[in-house]
Amino acid sequence: MRKSRKKRVGVDRSLYRLRNLVERCFNKLKNARRVATRYDKTAESFLGFIDITSIRLWVRHLST
Repeated sequence: MRKSRKKRVGVDRSLYRLRNLVERCFNKLKNARRVATRYDKTAESFLGFIDITSIRLWVRHLST
């Protein structure tokens, strides 16, 4: 929020934290080129690759 703003708007920090977590997850998923460019023609195969990429990220997170 800018200092010059006349009406101050409160920020829900817990909601912002969750939103940030989701955005970081999407960013990591988009690092997989196949997800970012959506080469798959069917929704089923696209979601399958998202599952595979998510599992890969989760396993990598567990190993650290």
